[in-house]
Amino acid sequence: MSKRILITGGAGFLGSHLCERLLNEGNEVVCLDNYFTGFKKNVAHLMDNPRFEMMRHDVIDPFKVEVDQIYNLACPASPPHYQYNAIKTIKTSVMGAINCLGLAKRCNARVFQASTSEVYGDPAVHPQPESYWGNVNPIGIRSCYDEGKRAAETLFMDYHRQNGVDIRIVRIFNTYGPRMNPDDGRVVSNFICQALRGEDITIYGDGQQTRSFCYVDDLIEGFVRLMDQDEVTGPINIGNPGEFTMLELAEKVIAKVGNSTKLVFQDLPGDDPKQRQPDITLAKKHLDWQPTIGLDSGLDRTISYFKTVV
Repeated sequence: MSKRILITGGAGFLGSHLCERLLNEGNEVVCLDNYFTGFKKNVAHLMDNPRFEMMRHDVIDPFKVEVDQIYNLACPASPPHYQYNAIKTIKTSVMGAINCLGLAKRCNARVFQASTSEVYGDPAVHPQPESYWGNVNPIGIRSCYDEGKRAAETLFMDYHRQNGVDIRIVRIFNTYGPRMNPDDGRVVSNFICQALRGEDITIYGDGQQTRSFCYVDDLIEGFVRLMDQDEVTGPINIGNPGEFTMLELAEKVIAKVGNSTKLVFQDLPGDDPKQRQPDITLAKKHLDWQPTIGLDSGLDRTISYFKTVV
C-alpha cells in the first residue's frame, strides 16, 4: 500500500536518492529543504511527478503536514558545511528532531532519524558496534555536529519511551555517489574533483587514517529496510565494513581518472578520527542487509557523474 512520506533534507545528496527510491515504489513524497546544502537541481527531474511535492522550509521552524512516515535527513554533514555556522548546525539537529518527533506524535507516523558514525567520535573500539558509547570531544570544532546528532538520538529515544512514538535510528558511515556536492569537503568528492581538474591531491596527516565507504544505493536500501520492518528501532549501523586508508583511496582515484596527479600532505584537522569502520552485525541480523557494491564499481559510477559537473 502506498504511503505519504515526508523527507526533510530531501534535496540533499542522500535525500534526493531517497525521494527517487520511494517514488519508484509508488509512494507520495513531500520533500522539505531550505537549500543550505541541498540543491533544487537534485530533485528537478522529479518535479513533474504528480506524487512529488516540494516545500522550501527550514526544519528549525515548526511545520505541519499529514504523513504516514517521516525521514529526518536535514543537517549539513560535511565538516566545512557544519562548521560554517556551528550554532545553526546544532539547532538543526536538536530543533529539527523535536519538530519531526512532534509531528510524528500528532500524525501517529513512524519517524526515522539519520544519525551518524560521528556519534562514536575518535573511537577507542574498532570496528564500532552500536553498543559502543563513543569517545567524543564535547567542546571541539566538530562538536556541533557530533553532539547535535547524539542529542537527536536522545530525543528520539525519550519520545519513544515517554510518548510511544514509533522511531527508527540509523547511524550512517561514509557514503558516496552521484549528486555529492563537489565543494562539500568530503574525501571522495575532494579526491575525484582534484584528479579530474589535474590538481594535486590533498592528503591530511600521513594518509594512514582509515574510512569505510558505502555506495549511496546500498545505504538507501538499508534505510528502507529499517523503516519497513517492525522488529527493531535501532540505532543500527549502515555502512560498508571494507576499510581503506586515505592513501589507498587516493591511489585508486588517480588510477581511474588517469591524470598525472601528485599527492600533497597537510596537517590533520582537529579531532579528525583515525579509524572508522562499522560493525554491521545487527543490520545483517535484523534487516538481512549488507552492501553489494564494492569501492571500485562505486568509484567508477561516481567519477562518471563528476565528469558531467566538474
